[in-house]
Formats: sequence, structure tokens, C-alpha cells
Amino acid sequence: MEIMKLRLASYNVHKCVGLDRRRMPARIADVVSALRADIVALQEVDHRLAPRRAALPRKLIEDATGLSSLPFAPEGPSLGWHGQTLLVRADLNVTAIRRIFLPGLEPRGAVLAEIDTIAGPLRVVGVHLGLIRRYRSMQLAAIRAAIGRRAPMPTAILGDFNDWSARGGAEALGPDFRLHAPGRSFPAAGPLGALDRVALGHGLHLHDAGVHRAAPARIASDHLPVWTDIRLDGAGAQDD
Repeated sequence: MEIMKLRLASYNVHKCVGLDRRRMPARIADVVSALRADIVALQEVDHRLAPRRAALPRKLIEDATGLSSLPFAPEGPSLGWHGQTLLVRADLNVTAIRRIFLPGLEPRGAVLAEIDTIAGPLRVVGVHLGLIRRYRSMQLAAIRAAIGRRAPMPTAILGDFNDWSARGGAEALGPDFRLHAPGRSFPAAGPLGALDRVALGHGLHLHDAGVHRAAPARIASDHLPVWTDIRLDGAGAQDD
């Protein structure tokens, strides 16, 4: 049985505006590069208003990290979709990408990628959930439904869950997922809330996780990035 270890990371880049109110995409790229992740979910990579131009230039982030930005916005000036994208290690074979529409008072969406690895297929979903608990539950239920319409495979859901609760926040995903909060990540200057989280499905094992606090992450955005080291095996076993 093949076993593969991967580092997943998530970072809300706040449109590349730091706590010093300076918009510095290169600073964000330096932070992402320092994560040394295989797959990164990014939030708020585009400007908020139409035509939603990229706040984080594609060439800059790809050159700095060696990761490929998946084409969730194939046309137009955006880097991502609803401000989100996934960066994937260039030698990983991405077999499918999808955009998931999410319910709520404000427009929200999730981005999905399916990847072939030496240990078998892996699905990663990037999220930026709403501010209101009821809508977060509806959004997670929509993600669960979208996943359920696709082929079964180990799945990780990661991003800005916008949930201040010490526990929980992913009940709508059901018992097939285990939620992990790597640590307090917001606000970056003095973190109080573990808003950035990852939910792991069957076949994915948590090895380690943490919050990246090294400079310039403490000033580059209003969030700190989080990382999760996982083990993927072909057996589909439960967490250790």
C-alpha cells in the first residue's frame, strides 16, 4: 500500500493589504513560499468589486512558490473565483476542478480540485464561509452535497471558516469529517480566534498542524496562514 505525506495550507491574504495598510503582493508571495506547502487554499485574492481584478498577480505567486494556480477564472482579470483559488505543486496531476455555488446573504462559493497521487486520488476543497452561523451551516451542507455527487475519495476541506467557537463549526458536514483548528490565526497582530481550519475525511490522517507566525506574516494580512501535514493512504482508514 502506497503512503503519501502532503502539506496543506490555507491563507486569507486580505487582498494583499497588510496591517500597515500597504498593498504588497510580493510580501504575500514570500509568506506563501515560506509555508513550503504542496497545496494551498487562498482566500481574498481578488478585488471585491467588478471586474474583480487580481489583487495577487498569477505570475508573481507562481514564480515565488513554484506552485500552479488552478484556472477557476479562465476568462477575465481575476486570479480566483469568489476571491478563492488553489495552488498545487506542479508535479501533482490535477484531474478535475469544479466551482461550487454556496447559499447565503452575500455571494459565496467554494473551489474544488481532484488530484491523482501515488497513494490514490485526493480531493481538496477551498472555502471562505459566511459571517452568520446559519448560512455557514447551509454552505457546508451544500459542499457536502456537491461532494456526494462525485466519486468517493479522501477529501480535505480547508480555508477561512469564519467560526469563533472553540469547538465545532463543521457539524453540517456529518460524521465522515473530522474538524481540526491548527491554532489562533486572527487577527494577525494578536490572534484570538482559530478561524482558519481543515476538515479531513476518511483516508486522511492528521500528522501535524500549526500557525505560521514568522515575519512578515504578522503584518502581511489580517490573518495568519495555517498549515496541516496529512498522510494519505489507499486503505481509506480512519484517523489514528
